[in-house]
Amino acid sequence: MKQSLKPMKTTINLFVIACLLLISFTGNSQSRQDKQVLINIGNENVTVKEFMDVYNKNNVNVEVLDKKSLEEYLELYINFKLKVIEAEALKMDTAQSFINELEGYRQQLAKPYFNDENVSEALLQEAYERKMQDVRASHILIMLDKNASPADTLQAYNKIMKLRNRILSGEDFGAVAAETSEDPSARDRDAIPNQQPPRPGNKGDLGYFSVFDMVYPFENGAYNTPIGEVSMPVRSEFGYHIIKVIDRSPAMGIIEAAHIYAAVPPDATEEMIAEKQDKINNIYQKIQEGMSFEDAAKQYSEDRGSAANNGLLNKFTVNRIVPEFVETIKTLEPEEVSQPIKTMYGFHIIKLIGLSQPNDFEAEKKNLSDRLNRDARAQKSEEAVIKQIKKEANFKQFDKNLHEFIAQIDSTLPMAQFDAGKFESAKAPLFRFGKQDFTQVNFADYIQERQKIQQGMKAENYAYMLYNDFVNESAIKYEDSMLEQKHPDFAMLMKEYRDGILLFDLMDQKVWSKAVKDTTGLKAFHAQNENNYMWAKRLNTTIYTITDERELEKASKIIKKYDDDFEIRDAFAADSLRAVRIQPGKFEEGDNKFVDMADWKPGLYGPFKSDVDRFSVFVRVREVLAVQPKALNEARGLITSDYQNHLEKQWMEELRAKYPVKVNQKVFDKVKTKK
Repeated sequence: MKQSLKPMKTTINLFVIACLLLISFTGNSQSRQDKQVLINIGNENVTVKEFMDVYNKNNVNVEVLDKKSLEEYLELYINFKLKVIEAEALKMDTAQSFINELEGYRQQLAKPYFNDENVSEALLQEAYERKMQDVRASHILIMLDKNASPADTLQAYNKIMKLRNRILSGEDFGAVAAETSEDPSARDRDAIPNQQPPRPGNKGDLGYFSVFDMVYPFENGAYNTPIGEVSMPVRSEFGYHIIKVIDRSPAMGIIEAAHIYAAVPPDATEEMIAEKQDKINNIYQKIQEGMSFEDAAKQYSEDRGSAANNGLLNKFTVNRIVPEFVETIKTLEPEEVSQPIKTMYGFHIIKLIGLSQPNDFEAEKKNLSDRLNRDARAQKSEEAVIKQIKKEANFKQFDKNLHEFIAQIDSTLPMAQFDAGKFESAKAPLFRFGKQDFTQVNFADYIQERQKIQQGMKAENYAYMLYNDFVNESAIKYEDSMLEQKHPDFAMLMKEYRDGILLFDLMDQKVWSKAVKDTTGLKAFHAQNENNYMWAKRLNTTIYTITDERELEKASKIIKKYDDDFEIRDAFAADSLRAVRIQPGKFEEGDNKFVDMADWKPGLYGPFKSDVDRFSVFVRVREVLAVQPKALNEARGLITSDYQNHLEKQWMEELRAKYPVKVNQKVFDKVKTKK
């Protein structure tokens, strides 16, 4: 049995080897053909690959409506290349307007290459999941400049950790917040005469919020901390926070609600508070006894702005209203009215009108993506891209040169008075991407261009911050310079845009605008080809449309009595007939169904009844017009279009004479055979 397997195994091996050789041979053959010259235009050669790349991109999709054969496309491609070659000969590709336009397109086309799709998709999914939840949290803030020195950062961190330990040891979060938080809203605010009323502090309670309502590091801390627990310190651009999550619930989305309001000023006495509470309770009792919420709001609410509109508030989200309001709405069904509640502003009775909760992921994706692109978290995608660029380009940093350079920077930098001229001879490299070095003098120039006044910031700290920005921007610029080399599809797309802009500008100059501006040439073209623009047999008529049946009899008498349209119009006015339209004009067969119903000879015809509307029509045929050429102003659009085609045809003949075209028919036949 084993012996019988050997020949089979050998046969299989030979078959595999034969297939591999065939694949290799086919691949080499295709590669050789790709490099062959298919077309010679003037002094420029076009390879099979260059032509087929364009053909395949534009013409192989089965859904393309106007699919061209290879022969047809070859002619189109030759005409296209002739125009581009002529534009280059005219130096149109050196014009500043062209350079600026192409650069604008390049920036847009390059964007996807600087976006980490995995990171972006994860951020998008994260944003959606957070949009589906509302979070209520409190915080304590110890302020810290985002560019603070390591010593100041450590000091702030130790301070916030001591506060966290106090809370974990049993102290009330709100009390510690009111005592220590550097967020001014945490503490009571005293009144300032003629400037601001007193206001109670929130003791760190930020109320409810959702995705994008807070800075991203704070949002992370809030959504990643379990309910009832206190987070580790979270660093944001404002400083260090500790966060206590109070509640997390399904997102309410956009809320529509109404309220009845009894105001309680911040400095109200106990007696005043009791008086307002009695008032709101009495209003609620009236509603319970049958008074409508809307009538109660109009009569009794002290929010006069909403009272006039049945107590209706502008639509809002949870981060725009005090938490007690949100807590109450969460318990209501649409059209349900709450019992009185108290907030820092006074007493309320709330009626829920409705909620517009978030949709599914696909419906929310576009809006979330737009928000992400404007949010600081979008930097995470850029950071991932920069990390990948460094890896692929074998990024190397020369620490010794960097430290020596920064050691020479003095206090002029935070004052924005740094002078790069002092470092003209500093040519030592700071870092390297691929084979490209970025030197000390490059960095000095960058500093001079970007420096801004930094109050209270050490020169060394500011220099290192600018250095990080310089490295990141250099990474992006380096990668941008390599896009065409690394991504053939991008290079091809850029070439398409480049050639397309040149083609458009030259066609506008030689054909489109020329045909519009060249009135003499247009008139001459029309005169030579007027028999191509003929009127068919027409009727010179007036159509009278009576839209009110009650005026039909009087209108008919006037139309039959007078022949002149001005006399008819005057007679209609004298008899106060307003439901009649007079429409003179020239009509070919098929232009107007009522004209078609008349005999094609002078006379008055009708009334014809509309088959869909309640109106009647008379048609007066004044003259039968013979077949005749159209005047230029009667067919200017069509004539101009044909004149443009005429100009382009002439121009193409000139270009083919200027840049002789040779097609390698033998190579083209092989391409057609394979295709």
